[in-house]
Amino acid sequence: MKRLITSSAIRFHSVAYLQQIWWLEVGGELDFCFPAGSYSLFFRLHLGRAHRRMGRRVCGTELIHGWDARPTRFQLSTSDEQQATSEYYLDGPGSWILYHVGDFVISNSDELTSLKYSMMQIDCTHTKGGLCVDSVAIYPKGYRRENMNMVYM
Repeated sequence: MKRLITSSAIRFHSVAYLQQIWWLEVGGELDFCFPAGSYSLFFRLHLGRAHRRMGRRVCGTELIHGWDARPTRFQLSTSDEQQATSEYYLDGPGSWILYHVGDFVISNSDELTSLKYSMMQIDCTHTKGGLCVDSVAIYPKGYRRENMNMVYM
């Protein structure tokens, strides 16, 4: 019996809001039997802190700083030695954005695949702040959904 994955999200227990940091490392590992096919992995991030003002949702941008000084590095590796690296200057305050980490291919759906993924910005010459880290999402390669902000290299 074949399984069909339209999307998969690895949600963290809570959304992390980073008010001010020098060093950022977020990473994880997932073991899963994916159906054969090509997939893309994304980090879901938001610049600014969402809150309500007079009943309306607004985004506080006053604490956003440092993400334009150096790029943030994203990495992906699989148990069969596929690797991907991408770098982005984080931008787009007020919107949830999917940052494309990389793609991987599953050729045998009967084998357990181990994925390792990470996001880091370790330049300690300046502080960074105002970032929300929500989840990691895996979609079939080329999947597009309306109203989804995606950033590719």
